[in-house]
Amino acid sequence: MADIMNLLSICRRAGKLTLGMDEVKGTVRSGKAYIVLVTKDLAERSKNEITRICEEYETPLYEIPESMYDVGTSLGKVYGIMSVTDAGFAKAAKKRLTSTSPK
Repeated sequence: MADIMNLLSICRRAGKLTLGMDEVKGTVRSGKAYIVLVTKDLAERSKNEITRICEEYETPLYEIPESMYDVGTSLGKVYGIMSVTDAGFAKAAKKRLTSTSPK
């Protein structure tokens, strides 16, 4: 799914992509995250933790079909958790992904 990685790359260059567990939790708690994205190979414990936070703050959670390695290749750093902090980018990403939460 090259187009989701292209979108995330553009989103990162625009400064609207947050990477890493602690940073993403901060954007969710502050209400700045429109969606949270996790890679297909994220550790189950981390996935459970971010799922609980997203449910608590009613933030949609999506799984991307890429691995952390793929994210690293595309974005320059290996991460398994990301949040999009722009409504337009979030809407575009939602069109390309399948939700893992009922939001």
